[in-house]
Amino acid sequence: MTRDSISRMLRAALFAFAAPAMVNGALAQDKGTLDPKPLPPLANPSSPATPARELFGRAQEAAPLRPNPIGFYSRGCLAGGEPLPINGPNWQVMRLSRNRNWGHPNLIAFLKQFSSKASRESGWPGLLIGDLSQPRGGPMLTGHASHQIGLDADIWLTPMPNRELTREEREDLMATDVVRDDGLDVRSDVWSQGHIALIRTAAMDPAVQRIFVNAAIKRALCRVAQGESWMRKVRPMWGHNYHFHVRLYCPDGSNCRDQDPTPAGDGCDASLAWWFSQEALRPRTPGGKSWPPMTMAGLPAACREVLRAE
Repeated sequence: MTRDSISRMLRAALFAFAAPAMVNGALAQDKGTLDPKPLPPLANPSSPATPARELFGRAQEAAPLRPNPIGFYSRGCLAGGEPLPINGPNWQVMRLSRNRNWGHPNLIAFLKQFSSKASRESGWPGLLIGDLSQPRGGPMLTGHASHQIGLDADIWLTPMPNRELTREEREDLMATDVVRDDGLDVRSDVWSQGHIALIRTAAMDPAVQRIFVNAAIKRALCRVAQGESWMRKVRPMWGHNYHFHVRLYCPDGSNCRDQDPTPAGDGCDASLAWWFSQEALRPRTPGGKSWPPMTMAGLPAACREVLRAE
């Protein structure tokens, strides 16, 4: 396969998925607030033109329905969501003002189990957990194209301190950027064996479908783990320089569609090299396009029931 064909293939597969994240990705590192204000009521919430993000962004509690991830990771919603407690033996939740620590029970169980194992393997006291999903999933007002069905989680590449963070620290503390300014490699002063152990532990879990990292992180992993089977799950993606994104498989019997299987191989080949081209390092929205906000018509019909449930 030629470099040009690889480039065309990657553009087709990635831009539709990642374009909103390319625009809004920095928002995931934005500070929170100690005094979150409720969003004002919508003038016409039943209008077909109302963006779905405005509706799901106003839901404060889970839909009291049987747990079910509905649709696709970037086009769906969540019934029966469960909150991850803000403190655990080996984790603390960040940016509490966002109310995005909700997930399918499978994700909550995974994070509880994974945080303990990751702590042992990495030598870290624990994990700092970023965004999961909103209480009823769905599109978000800021920051993510995916995280809509309760099976995605962002985990900071910063060790949890050996103490409980204050509410103010959870809103203001910035995660560690492990990627060099030029985007070509990780920062030698912060990248560690603990980071490698953390990502390896997640990727080796059979519940994990994919892990998204910055391409420089993938490059660093290829230097020490090329050829290892778990590397197939670790996929480069724009952003992800201060956290990695874990995506779980859809539960059996759910109304959820898995992402396509990861390509064969460890991903340390020419497809990785493309990420360090000028095209990838300085991406532009193809043709200057912009994407209108998704409405309820773009989501599975069952998401209407999720919004209505009381």
